[in-house]
Amino acid sequence: MKKIILPVAVVALSLLLFSFAGMRAKTKKIIFFGDSITQQGVKPGGYVDLIKKALDASKYEVIGAGIGGNKVYDLYLRMEEDVLNKKPDLVVLYIGVNDVWHKLSSRTGTDQDKFVKFYQALINKIQANGAKVVLCTPAVIGEKKNGVNEMDGDLDKYSEEIRKLAVKNKLPLCDLRKIVTTYDLEHNPEDLYKGILTTDGVHMNDLGNKTLADTLLPFVK
Repeated sequence: MKKIILPVAVVALSLLLFSFAGMRAKTKKIIFFGDSITQQGVKPGGYVDLIKKALDASKYEVIGAGIGGNKVYDLYLRMEEDVLNKKPDLVVLYIGVNDVWHKLSSRTGTDQDKFVKFYQALINKIQANGAKVVLCTPAVIGEKKNGVNEMDGDLDKYSEEIRKLAVKNKLPLCDLRKIVTTYDLEHNPEDLYKGILTTDGVHMNDLGNKTLADTLLPFVK
């Protein structure tokens, strides 16, 4: 009888240890979902790269899913393949610059009411897939102070819509618009269009990427 019990006990213990090992090995999968700012963010020194390096690789998997030129409806169209199928635990939505910018540059931007509807649809689908969501306001299209950049008015309106969506859906908000414009107000004495936190008024330079990474890191831990 003892000879039978011993192997059974060994097998049971092995299964228990294997189960615990599997639990320890589970990582938190984070996807940064956005446009060219996020696409560039995965490069060395980019904000996604910096966040990835700041987190324990045994506990976190960090993925950048940014494509240049994307607007909110582009994210909606590719969400299944680039986000939902990967089964993330957390999705950081960082979109809105092109929805505003392209209204002026190519007449292909997104009307404000449609922007809100697509954005809410993104939230709904991601949450239905079992992931948490963090919202980000679009930072800048030009770094001049005091709201004088050509698209500041619309960018403020779209950012405010995202703030409302955060409240409505009870979601965490990383207000990059407020953070970057406040920084520019304090550190742009010559009132330059670019070169403070961005390379071109939109995409982040080294300091801009570090600012984004430092700001977003507490939201993803």
